[in-house]
Amino acid sequence: MEKVKGKIFDVKLFSKLLVFVRPYNYTFYGVMFTAILISLFSTLTPYLLKVVVDDYILIKNFEGMQSIILLMILVLIFEVIFMYLFTFYANWLGQKVIKDLRVSVFKKIIKFKMSFFDKNAVGRLVTRTVNDIETIASIFSQGLFTIIADILKMITVLTVMTIISLELTLVVISIFPILIFATRVFQKTMKVAFEKVRREVANLNSFVQERISGIKIVQIFNREKVEINNFKKINIKHRDAWLRTVWINSIFFPIAEISTSICIGLLVWYGGYNNLNGENISLGTLFLFISMSGLLFRPLRQIADRFNTLQMGMVSTERIFNILENEQQISDNGRLKEKSFKGLIEFNNVNFSYLVNQQVLNNISFKINPGESFAIVGPTGSGKTTITNLITKFYEVDTGNILIDGKDINHYTLETVRSKIGVILQDVFLFADSIFNNITLYNKDITMENVENAAKELEIHDFINSLPGGYSFNVSERGDTLSAGQKQLIAFLRVLVNNPDILILDEATSSIDSYSEELIKNATKKITKGKTSIIIAHRLSTIESADKIIYMENGKILESGNHKQLLSISNGKFKKLYEEQFVEELV
Repeated sequence: MEKVKGKIFDVKLFSKLLVFVRPYNYTFYGVMFTAILISLFSTLTPYLLKVVVDDYILIKNFEGMQSIILLMILVLIFEVIFMYLFTFYANWLGQKVIKDLRVSVFKKIIKFKMSFFDKNAVGRLVTRTVNDIETIASIFSQGLFTIIADILKMITVLTVMTIISLELTLVVISIFPILIFATRVFQKTMKVAFEKVRREVANLNSFVQERISGIKIVQIFNREKVEINNFKKINIKHRDAWLRTVWINSIFFPIAEISTSICIGLLVWYGGYNNLNGENISLGTLFLFISMSGLLFRPLRQIADRFNTLQMGMVSTERIFNILENEQQISDNGRLKEKSFKGLIEFNNVNFSYLVNQQVLNNISFKINPGESFAIVGPTGSGKTTITNLITKFYEVDTGNILIDGKDINHYTLETVRSKIGVILQDVFLFADSIFNNITLYNKDITMENVENAAKELEIHDFINSLPGGYSFNVSERGDTLSAGQKQLIAFLRVLVNNPDILILDEATSSIDSYSEELIKNATKKITKGKTSIIIAHRLSTIESADKIIYMENGKILESGNHKQLLSISNGKFKKLYEEQFVEELV
């Protein structure tokens, strides 16, 4: 659970946000200037009303009154114009800032280490990138600028009231201690309440995202009722969090309204009492103070409401900057840029763990020569996929080093490493986009002709053309309109058109039909020809021709050699596994 800070407004945090305002400084200062003008115009109107009552209505000077009324109309027009400018550009600024902020957050997120995503639910990250950033816009549109405008209005009103009648001003501000105390308590309790709301929104988003992503598991195991009940529990917490804010509002705003009514009553009583005792408090002055008390108390009530918005924005800002200031990115300090790799890969005493004190790779060392096919086999959890994750720099080694072409992998730029290594995973991910875009991933250097030629080489051109729209066919979310085998073939095509120097196949044929497997075997031969290839295999029959094979268990290499050599080891682990699979296939 995240700690709730007691500050209503964190100046240090807001100064970080102002960095994103700098490109729009002219608009920022323009909005501030219109806030000043609005405070002046809104105060001028009730003062002109006092003049009308005292200097024209009471002495029945109706001709002079007309000129003052025209002036009041002019002031009102200017006030409306500047209110429009204030509202429009405050919102405009907010949208500009969150657009830049959202881009910065997304840039940050997509460069994080895989370990960051291991610890952070996707739903929460979506909440941060969408909901929380949208809330930040309200800091400018409904929070900060409006609070400043209201404070300026209150200062102006108090100044005018003090100049006209100090006694009546004291009557008005005698109510302030009650309202200020209530406002202070309100702000503090709302800070806690809104933090709870944001937390429950994140939990709700995370739950829904996860269940929808795993809908097949939910349905196949008849978990619908259970998940609905779980969702109801989370929804109740979300509802209760919001109801607490409603409860706090329902207490504060009646207190604020009663305070305003008491103030008006005191003004009428004090003004009438003094008039009866011969003191000269004009009717216009009394009208002025009643009008201005509304101008004074209304902003004070609104400031409390604005602080709700501001606090929600600041809570979201804190969450966003926790991401922006997070340094869990893969280090990219290398300077070497190579047009191509020869494909020599060496692991020297590599140790790695995802979690502290839970070692996954234990002093791993091996060498893959350029152009060799290198297979890794072993039971689940032995560290096979971890090796490929380290080569692609999804994670970084704890100790030891990895060399490519005789140079430490960290000496190369991250772009160089990733662009020269092609990866085909067991679980192929396709975006909800066309087949062509899923193959090229919007790489403008890859043309339709390149894609078609590669598809013909892999013998899947006809299959793609048989789909509605051919290469323009939208595969839907995660490629659900295609079979596992078809998705694998698209993945092979994606790698082929990018022409990597090193190829990694992670269980690429473990969950597909025999027809697709045959196509993929042929595709593998074409893609890996002359290239260094690392194959993580479940079906040992697919790696019989590999130049070198290592057998792993519990993060250690227990056996190595080619297929024939490993089968010749009496009581060997690889031999036992091969024989078990051979018996299974016969059965």
